[in-house]
This record gives sequence, C-alpha cells and structure tokens, in this order.
Amino acid sequence: MISYGTQLVFRLEDSSGVAVVRRAGGVLARELQFDETRAGQLALVITEAATNIVKHVGYGEILLRALHQKNAAGIEVSGVEVIAIDKGAGIRDLHLQMEDGHSTAGTYGIGLGAVRRLSHEFDIYTSPEKGTVLLMIIWADERQVQPPFWQVGAICVPIEGEEVCGDNWAIAARQGALTLMVADGLGHGPDAAIAANAAVYLVAQHADQSPSIILQRAHNDLHGTRGAAVAVSKIDPGNTRLTFAGIGNISVCVSYTDSSRHLVSHNGIVGSNLRKLQEFSESWDSDALLIAHSDGINTRWNLDLYPELRYCHPGLIAAVIYRDFSRERDDATVVVIREAGNTAAGLINSRSGA
Repeated sequence: MISYGTQLVFRLEDSSGVAVVRRAGGVLARELQFDETRAGQLALVITEAATNIVKHVGYGEILLRALHQKNAAGIEVSGVEVIAIDKGAGIRDLHLQMEDGHSTAGTYGIGLGAVRRLSHEFDIYTSPEKGTVLLMIIWADERQVQPPFWQVGAICVPIEGEEVCGDNWAIAARQGALTLMVADGLGHGPDAAIAANAAVYLVAQHADQSPSIILQRAHNDLHGTRGAAVAVSKIDPGNTRLTFAGIGNISVCVSYTDSSRHLVSHNGIVGSNLRKLQEFSESWDSDALLIAHSDGINTRWNLDLYPELRYCHPGLIAAVIYRDFSRERDDATVVVIREAGNTAAGLINSRSGA
C-alpha cells in the first residue's frame, strides 16, 4: 500500500517559477535520500514539465508530493509524484511529441519522450483546447516497489493564499477491502485543517470497522473543533460491494463503464450536529471508479466529455476534474480509486482526448 505525503502546489506564470519548483523537488529528493542519479532525473522531469507550461501556455501548476511504500519484505521505498497541469491548446501530435529525442523548438530541450523514459511511472492526457495533464513518478529504488492492488490518484490543495489545506483524505486497506475518508473542515485555514486531520486520523485506526461506525467515532472525536463534512466509503471487491456513509457536502460517485451512481450524504456537521447517520450499499465491479471530492469542486463534471480519460491513471482523472471544475474560492480535494489490475495506467501510457 502506498502512503501519500502533503501535496505542494506551485503556480507557474514565468520562468522564475521553474527554478522555484525545481528547488522544491531538490529538497524533497534530499529528504527522501535520493541518490545523485535519481535526484538528477527528478530535476530534469520537473524542469521540462514546468518549462513547457511557461513557454507554450503561460500559466499552469506543478504539484509535488512524497510517496512511501513498504513492500512484502518490509523494505520501505520512497518516491516523488509530479503532476503538471495546464489549460492550453493541448498537444496536436501526441505520438510525435512522445518520440524520445523530439523536442519542440524553444523548450528546455529533452522532450516528452525523455521525460517518459526518465520516469518510473508516466501517464499523459491531452485534449484539444482544454489542455494537458502529465503524471510522473520517480522512485528512489524502483526495484523495491511492489505493484499495488489499488491504484489511487488525488489532488488536495488549499485555496490560494492559504498555506494549510482545510480538506484532507486518507485510505487504509484491511483484509482485501479499502476504506477511503474525505473530510472538509468548516471554512479554511489552520482551524479547518485541525478538524479534517482529526477525522482522517481515524481511518488507519479503525479500517476494520464499517463506514457508519467510523463516522460516529469521527463525530465523537471532533467535538471541540470547528467540525467537518465527512464521507467514508469501503470497497470490498471480494463481495463486489461498496458501503458508504456521509455527513455534509462531500460528493461521492461510483462510475461504471456505462453508467454512474451518486451516493447520498445527510445534512449535518460531524463533531457538532449529526442529525442522521445512515449507511448505504452499492454494487462494485472490477472496472469501476470511486470518485470523491469536497465542495471546492463543482459537481457538474462528466467523464463522458473526456474520451479515454477513465482509462488513465487515477491521478490524471483527479487532476483533470480539479483543473476544469475547481471553484477556486475554497480548498479543493478530489480522490479517484480503482483496482490496479484493470488498467494499463502506470505502465507508461500516452493518451489523447482528440
């Protein structure tokens, strides 16, 4: 199971921003004890992605975070996830751009093909006039990485101007089942973060419990905080079921290949005013996506508007939803989960929504 560090957001508007995000990547590499080769790969990947945004679009974002995994042998390996997001014209000839050694004139110079080769995991989604999203992961030692059963993608960022995000999320796996919680502390800033953090802390402690019990525990533990909107989903693939309980305005959807099902949360505030606690059950199949987000994301997104996107890495799906449906006046979180065995994402893909 992979654990996910806090996401760092870098908004790019000019070339000075490229240096800022590259330095931040260097700090992460040192903290995670990357060797010189891995640190250099990370710097090249970040620089190419950021420079392309600045030169060809003018504005975009780079998101960085640390990843950690303890494999079956008990060896812990660390990595860095890089997500590059823009709203540009998209890439017209993706296959040409993905050829190793090809670089559009005026860019940093190594090209997307080299970025793909340098990344241990890579995926891209581009769509005409909507933009491009890249996901790249570099591990300190990719030989120690164990392929996960669950593939997870997430964006969790504060409103612009705040350093601390009032949203949070967490996952935990027990006996083949996966539990996800998304929490949105009331308001934003440090006090909202205290409430959200207190809620998600419970997931690892009580992942063997049902969503309704976890939610009740969160309500008890959040007394004295601002309170939060909280949703808990538990996927049991062995029994092809998903159970769910939610309080407040966290949106949760199960997306199948030919339909989708939005799950119902009740009104209230966890930690303050829990009027009704009810657990629901929904069918789950191996091709489904679980998509959950805070109210910093507009609910009008529709994966059908993005050809082939549902087959990409969940990190790309989360990033596209965030890019196109963020309300930009609140903290924003979106988490996407699928069974890893039912996608080629992570095996170095490149897709276009053209």
